[in-house]
Amino acid sequence: MDSTLDAKEATAPAQAAAPSDAVAAVLSGAVEQARQAIVEHSGDTVGDYLGVSFEDETAATHRFLANMPGYQGWQWAVVVAAYEGADHATVSEVVLVPGPTALLAPAWVPWDERIKPGDLSPGDLLAPGKDDPRLAPGYTATGDPLIDDTAFEVGFGRRQVLSALGRDETAQRWHDGDHGPDSPMARATKRVCRDCGFMVPLAGALGAMFGVCCNEMAADSHVVDFEYGCGAHSDTPQPAGTGSPLYDPYDDGVLEVVEVVATVADATAAPDDSEASQTPDVPATAEVPESPDVSETAEVADTETPEAPDGPGASEPGEQD
Repeated sequence: MDSTLDAKEATAPAQAAAPSDAVAAVLSGAVEQARQAIVEHSGDTVGDYLGVSFEDETAATHRFLANMPGYQGWQWAVVVAAYEGADHATVSEVVLVPGPTALLAPAWVPWDERIKPGDLSPGDLLAPGKDDPRLAPGYTATGDPLIDDTAFEVGFGRRQVLSALGRDETAQRWHDGDHGPDSPMARATKRVCRDCGFMVPLAGALGAMFGVCCNEMAADSHVVDFEYGCGAHSDTPQPAGTGSPLYDPYDDGVLEVVEVVATVADATAAPDDSEASQTPDVPATAEVPESPDVSETAEVADTETPEAPDGPGASEPGEQD
Protein backbone atom coordinates (compact mmCIF):
# COMPACT_ATOMS: atom_id res chain seq x y z
CA MET A 1 0.00 0.00 0.00
CA ASP A 2 1.22 3.48 -0.85
CA SER A 3 2.48 5.27 2.28
CA THR A 4 1.94 8.67 0.69
CA LEU A 5 -1.74 7.94 0.22
CA ASP A 6 -1.97 6.76 3.84
CA ALA A 7 -0.41 10.02 5.03
CA LYS A 8 -2.90 12.07 3.03
CA GLU A 9 -5.82 10.09 4.37
CA ALA A 10 -4.58 10.46 7.94
CA THR A 11 -4.28 14.26 7.69
CA ALA A 12 -7.66 14.79 6.00
CA PRO A 13 -10.12 16.60 8.30
CA ALA A 14 -12.75 14.33 9.79
CA GLN A 15 -16.37 15.10 9.03
CA ALA A 16 -18.39 16.16 12.08
CA ALA A 17 -20.92 13.53 13.05
CA ALA A 18 -24.57 14.54 13.40
CA PRO A 19 -26.14 14.20 16.83
CA SER A 20 -28.71 11.53 17.55
CA ASP A 21 -32.37 12.44 17.49
CA ALA A 22 -32.56 12.60 21.26
CA VAL A 23 -29.51 14.84 21.62
CA ALA A 24 -30.63 17.00 18.67
CA ALA A 25 -33.99 17.54 20.38
CA VAL A 26 -32.29 18.62 23.61
CA LEU A 27 -29.90 20.99 21.80
CA SER A 28 -32.64 22.50 19.63
CA GLY A 29 -34.89 23.07 22.62
CA ALA A 30 -32.36 25.27 24.44
CA VAL A 31 -33.49 28.49 22.74
CA GLU A 32 -34.70 30.30 25.83
CA GLN A 33 -31.68 29.09 27.78
CA ALA A 34 -29.41 30.62 25.15
CA ARG A 35 -31.41 33.88 25.15
CA GLN A 36 -31.10 34.17 28.93
CA ALA A 37 -27.36 33.62 28.69
CA ILE A 38 -27.08 36.64 26.37
CA VAL A 39 -29.15 38.81 28.71
CA GLU A 40 -26.88 37.88 31.62
CA HIS A 41 -23.81 38.59 29.49
CA SER A 42 -24.79 41.84 27.74
CA GLY A 43 -28.17 43.01 28.97
CA ASP A 44 -31.21 43.62 26.81
CA THR A 45 -29.46 43.46 23.42
CA VAL A 46 -31.12 40.31 22.05
CA GLY A 47 -33.05 40.61 18.83
CA ASP A 48 -34.94 38.13 16.67
CA TYR A 49 -34.07 34.45 16.75
CA LEU A 50 -32.21 33.42 13.58
CA GLY A 51 -31.97 29.62 13.95
CA VAL A 52 -29.75 26.79 15.14
CA SER A 53 -26.92 24.83 13.50
CA PHE A 54 -25.21 21.66 14.75
CA GLU A 55 -21.44 21.74 15.18
CA ASP A 56 -20.94 18.02 15.97
CA GLU A 57 -22.76 15.21 17.68
CA THR A 58 -22.84 17.00 21.06
CA ALA A 59 -22.90 20.77 20.29
CA ALA A 60 -25.10 23.30 18.54
CA THR A 61 -25.08 27.08 18.01
CA HIS A 62 -28.12 29.30 18.48
CA ARG A 63 -28.01 32.68 16.73
CA PHE A 64 -29.87 35.89 17.59
CA LEU A 65 -29.83 39.30 15.96
CA ALA A 66 -27.85 41.82 18.04
CA ASN A 67 -29.55 45.12 18.90
CA MET A 68 -26.48 47.23 19.69
CA PRO A 69 -25.51 50.73 18.49
CA GLY A 70 -22.67 50.53 15.99
CA TYR A 71 -23.13 46.79 15.37
CA GLN A 72 -25.66 46.80 12.56
CA GLY A 73 -25.94 43.30 11.09
CA TRP A 74 -24.04 41.56 13.89
CA GLN A 75 -25.33 38.43 15.65
CA TRP A 76 -25.16 36.78 19.05
CA ALA A 77 -23.93 33.17 18.86
CA VAL A 78 -24.55 30.89 21.86
CA VAL A 79 -22.95 27.45 21.82
CA VAL A 80 -24.79 24.79 23.87
CA ALA A 81 -23.74 21.20 24.53
CA ALA A 82 -25.47 17.97 25.59
CA TYR A 83 -24.41 14.34 25.85
CA GLU A 84 -26.29 11.19 25.04
CA GLY A 85 -29.03 10.62 27.63
CA ALA A 86 -28.98 14.20 29.03
CA ASP A 87 -32.30 15.90 29.69
CA HIS A 88 -31.01 19.49 29.30
CA ALA A 89 -28.20 21.39 27.59
CA THR A 90 -25.47 23.55 29.09
CA VAL A 91 -24.15 26.85 27.76
CA SER A 92 -20.56 26.67 26.56
CA GLU A 93 -19.92 30.23 25.30
CA VAL A 94 -21.56 33.48 24.22
CA VAL A 95 -19.90 35.48 21.48
CA LEU A 96 -20.74 38.41 19.17
CA VAL A 97 -20.04 37.56 15.53
CA PRO A 98 -20.54 39.53 12.26
CA GLY A 99 -23.43 38.52 10.06
CA PRO A 100 -23.61 38.55 6.25
CA THR A 101 -24.59 42.24 6.18
CA ALA A 102 -22.37 43.43 9.05
CA LEU A 103 -20.25 46.55 8.59
CA LEU A 104 -16.67 45.48 9.20
CA ALA A 105 -13.46 47.44 9.66
CA PRO A 106 -10.92 47.16 6.86
CA ALA A 107 -8.13 44.66 7.16
CA TRP A 108 -5.30 45.77 9.41
CA VAL A 109 -2.30 47.14 7.55
CA PRO A 110 1.14 47.57 9.18
CA TRP A 111 2.03 51.20 9.82
CA ASP A 112 4.94 51.18 7.37
CA GLU A 113 2.59 50.08 4.57
CA ARG A 114 -0.27 52.49 5.21
CA ILE A 115 1.16 55.52 3.39
CA LYS A 116 0.30 55.51 -0.29
CA PRO A 117 1.50 57.71 -3.16
CA GLY A 118 -0.09 61.14 -2.81
CA ASP A 119 -0.53 60.97 0.99
CA LEU A 120 2.49 63.14 1.77
CA SER A 121 1.45 66.66 2.83
CA PRO A 122 3.48 69.81 3.54
CA GLY A 123 5.35 69.41 6.82
CA ASP A 124 5.16 65.58 6.87
CA LEU A 125 8.32 63.54 7.43
CA LEU A 126 8.70 60.20 5.66
CA ALA A 127 11.94 58.31 6.19
CA PRO A 128 12.86 55.44 3.87
CA GLY A 129 12.71 51.95 5.26
CA LYS A 130 15.73 50.29 6.77
CA ASP A 131 17.94 48.77 4.05
CA ASP A 132 15.62 50.11 1.37
CA PRO A 133 16.58 48.16 -1.79
CA ARG A 134 15.79 51.22 -3.93
CA LEU A 135 18.81 53.04 -2.48
CA ALA A 136 22.50 52.26 -2.52
CA PRO A 137 25.45 53.86 -0.70
CA GLY A 138 26.98 56.77 -2.53
CA TYR A 139 30.39 55.15 -2.77
CA THR A 140 29.10 52.11 -4.72
CA ALA A 141 28.60 51.95 -8.46
CA THR A 142 24.98 52.36 -9.50
CA GLY A 143 25.35 51.40 -13.13
CA ASP A 144 24.30 54.88 -14.23
CA PRO A 145 27.37 56.48 -15.91
CA LEU A 146 26.27 60.03 -15.18
CA ILE A 147 25.84 59.40 -11.45
CA ASP A 148 28.98 57.30 -11.12
CA ASP A 149 31.20 59.78 -12.97
CA THR A 150 29.81 62.72 -11.01
CA ALA A 151 30.26 60.94 -7.68
CA PHE A 152 33.85 60.12 -8.58
CA GLU A 153 34.64 63.73 -9.51
CA VAL A 154 33.10 65.42 -6.48
CA GLY A 155 34.03 62.76 -3.98
CA PHE A 156 30.79 61.02 -3.06
CA GLY A 157 28.62 64.09 -2.76
CA ARG A 158 25.53 62.10 -1.66
CA ARG A 159 25.35 59.49 1.05
CA GLN A 160 22.82 57.43 -0.92
CA VAL A 161 21.94 57.23 -4.58
CA LEU A 162 19.33 55.41 -6.63
CA SER A 163 20.25 51.76 -7.00
CA ALA A 164 19.83 49.72 -10.16
CA LEU A 165 16.73 48.11 -8.67
CA GLY A 166 15.27 51.48 -7.77
CA ARG A 167 15.95 52.79 -11.26
CA ASP A 168 14.34 49.76 -12.90
CA GLU A 169 11.28 49.99 -10.67
CA THR A 170 10.96 53.69 -11.45
CA ALA A 171 11.24 53.12 -15.18
CA GLN A 172 8.62 50.39 -15.07
CA ARG A 173 6.28 52.56 -12.98
CA TRP A 174 6.61 55.51 -15.34
CA HIS A 175 6.24 53.28 -18.38
CA ASP A 176 2.99 51.78 -17.03
CA GLY A 177 1.64 55.10 -15.68
CA ASP A 178 -0.65 57.79 -17.06
CA HIS A 179 2.09 59.14 -19.33
CA GLY A 180 3.22 55.83 -20.78
CA PRO A 181 2.56 54.31 -24.21
CA ASP A 182 -0.44 52.29 -23.00
CA SER A 183 -2.38 55.25 -21.59
CA PRO A 184 -5.66 56.28 -23.30
CA MET A 185 -4.11 59.58 -24.45
CA ALA A 186 -1.19 57.84 -26.14
CA ARG A 187 -3.41 55.28 -27.86
CA ALA A 188 -5.53 58.07 -29.36
CA THR A 189 -2.68 59.58 -31.41
CA LYS A 190 0.02 58.39 -33.79
CA ARG A 191 2.62 60.99 -32.77
CA VAL A 192 5.04 60.27 -29.92
CA CYS A 193 7.08 62.42 -27.57
CA ARG A 194 10.39 61.11 -28.91
CA ASP A 195 10.34 63.63 -31.78
CA CYS A 196 8.30 66.40 -30.11
CA GLY A 197 9.89 69.80 -29.70
CA PHE A 198 8.29 70.31 -26.29
CA MET A 199 10.04 67.27 -24.75
CA VAL A 200 13.36 67.64 -22.89
CA PRO A 201 15.14 64.30 -22.25
CA LEU A 202 16.27 63.39 -18.76
CA ALA A 203 19.94 63.02 -17.94
CA GLY A 204 21.52 59.71 -17.05
CA ALA A 205 20.26 56.22 -17.71
CA LEU A 206 16.60 57.22 -17.41
CA GLY A 207 17.14 59.66 -20.29
CA ALA A 208 17.16 56.72 -22.68
CA MET A 209 13.40 56.30 -22.22
CA PHE A 210 11.98 59.40 -20.56
CA GLY A 211 11.83 63.18 -20.76
CA VAL A 212 9.94 66.11 -19.28
CA CYS A 213 7.05 67.72 -21.15
CA CYS A 214 7.34 71.52 -21.42
CA ASN A 215 4.01 72.19 -23.16
CA GLU A 216 1.64 73.95 -20.75
CA MET A 217 -1.31 72.75 -22.85
CA ALA A 218 -0.28 69.10 -22.52
CA ALA A 219 1.55 67.09 -19.82
CA ASP A 220 3.45 70.12 -18.55
CA SER A 221 6.19 69.32 -15.97
CA HIS A 222 5.39 65.59 -16.04
CA VAL A 223 7.83 62.84 -16.91
CA VAL A 224 6.68 61.26 -20.18
CA ASP A 225 7.74 58.09 -21.92
CA PHE A 226 9.31 58.55 -25.33
CA GLU A 227 6.48 56.44 -26.75
CA TYR A 228 3.80 58.56 -25.09
CA GLY A 229 1.97 61.06 -27.25
CA CYS A 230 -0.87 63.56 -27.31
CA GLY A 231 -2.68 65.88 -29.69
CA ALA A 232 -0.49 68.85 -28.75
CA HIS A 233 2.62 67.49 -30.52
CA SER A 234 4.87 70.18 -31.97
CA ASP A 235 4.39 68.76 -35.49
CA THR A 236 0.59 68.77 -35.34
CA PRO A 237 -0.60 70.51 -38.58
CA GLN A 238 -2.94 73.46 -38.54
CA PRO A 239 -6.51 72.54 -39.48
CA ALA A 240 -7.77 73.85 -42.80
CA GLY A 241 -10.00 76.90 -42.94
CA THR A 242 -8.75 78.58 -39.80
CA GLY A 243 -6.85 81.77 -39.13
CA SER A 244 -7.55 85.52 -39.18
CA PRO A 245 -9.17 87.17 -42.24
CA LEU A 246 -7.08 89.28 -44.63
CA TYR A 247 -9.11 92.43 -43.97
CA ASP A 248 -10.75 93.66 -40.82
CA PRO A 249 -14.50 93.12 -40.86
CA TYR A 250 -16.84 96.14 -40.79
CA ASP A 251 -20.43 96.54 -39.79
CA ASP A 252 -22.50 97.63 -42.76
CA GLY A 253 -25.40 98.38 -40.45
CA VAL A 254 -23.82 101.70 -39.49
CA LEU A 255 -23.71 102.94 -43.11
CA GLU A 256 -26.46 105.28 -44.38
CA VAL A 257 -27.37 104.74 -48.04
CA VAL A 258 -28.45 108.02 -49.77
CA GLU A 259 -29.99 108.12 -53.27
CA VAL A 260 -28.38 110.81 -55.48
CA VAL A 261 -30.85 112.66 -57.77
CA ALA A 262 -29.44 114.49 -60.81
CA THR A 263 -30.34 118.21 -60.96
CA VAL A 264 -31.55 120.11 -64.04
CA ALA A 265 -28.32 122.09 -64.24
CA ASP A 266 -26.23 118.88 -64.22
CA ALA A 267 -28.37 117.32 -66.92
CA THR A 268 -28.31 120.38 -69.30
CA ALA A 269 -24.70 121.38 -68.78
CA ALA A 270 -22.70 121.04 -71.98
CA PRO A 271 -19.38 119.23 -71.69
CA ASP A 272 -16.21 121.23 -72.13
CA ASP A 273 -14.89 121.22 -75.67
CA SER A 274 -11.42 120.28 -74.65
CA GLU A 275 -12.64 117.37 -72.56
CA ALA A 276 -15.03 116.28 -75.30
CA SER A 277 -12.22 116.24 -77.84
CA GLN A 278 -10.00 114.11 -75.64
CA THR A 279 -12.55 111.67 -74.24
CA PRO A 280 -13.42 108.75 -76.53
CA ASP A 281 -16.97 107.73 -77.13
CA VAL A 282 -18.07 105.53 -74.23
CA PRO A 283 -21.53 104.03 -74.04
CA ALA A 284 -23.58 105.43 -71.20
CA THR A 285 -23.87 103.29 -68.14
CA ALA A 286 -26.68 105.17 -66.45
CA GLU A 287 -29.92 106.69 -67.69
CA VAL A 288 -30.02 110.49 -67.60
CA PRO A 289 -33.44 112.01 -67.07
CA GLU A 290 -34.75 113.78 -70.14
CA SER A 291 -34.19 117.55 -69.83
CA PRO A 292 -37.22 119.80 -70.19
CA ASP A 293 -37.68 122.34 -72.96
CA VAL A 294 -35.55 125.47 -72.49
CA SER A 295 -38.34 127.78 -73.58
CA GLU A 296 -40.69 126.31 -70.99
CA THR A 297 -38.06 126.84 -68.36
CA ALA A 298 -37.67 130.47 -69.37
CA GLU A 299 -41.39 131.07 -69.18
CA VAL A 300 -41.53 129.66 -65.71
CA ALA A 301 -38.65 131.85 -64.69
CA ASP A 302 -40.39 134.97 -66.09
CA THR A 303 -43.58 134.29 -64.27
CA GLU A 304 -41.94 133.50 -60.96
CA THR A 305 -39.35 136.36 -60.96
CA PRO A 306 -40.56 139.29 -58.81
CA GLU A 307 -40.66 142.80 -60.29
CA ALA A 308 -37.51 144.85 -59.80
CA PRO A 309 -37.97 147.96 -57.73
CA ASP A 310 -37.94 151.37 -59.43
CA GLY A 311 -35.05 153.62 -58.90
CA PRO A 312 -31.48 154.16 -59.81
CA GLY A 313 -29.58 151.06 -60.76
CA ALA A 314 -32.73 149.15 -61.56
CA SER A 315 -32.31 147.03 -64.67
CA GLU A 316 -34.89 146.49 -67.38
CA PRO A 317 -36.74 143.20 -67.45
CA GLY A 318 -34.84 140.61 -69.41
CA GLU A 319 -31.47 142.29 -68.89
CA GLN A 320 -28.81 140.76 -66.79
CA ASP A 321 -25.88 142.38 -65.08
